[in-house]
Amino acid sequence: MPNTKSAIRRVRRVKKQTQINRIRKSKYKNAIKEMDKLLNSKDKEKAKKNFSKFQSILMQVAKSGVINKKTAARKISRVSKKI
Repeated sequence: MPNTKSAIRRVRRVKKQTQINRIRKSKYKNAIKEMDKLLNSKDKEKAKKNFSKFQSILMQVAKSGVINKKTAARKISRVSKKI
């Protein structure tokens, strides 16, 4: 248990931030799964339409620091090659 006042506040802040990061991470994973599903269904038109949304989600998550920026760029690049 935290002893000082600042440590108590820090625990509260970390708890909130953990929830936010968990939401962002699940958003990221869902975007990847959705894109994989579209690419495997051979429906390139839907994949092209959803690509900008996919790219946006990955860059948002990378900007917030949940995943590395280079990881996001690599994933976006690989998906764009498949389209």
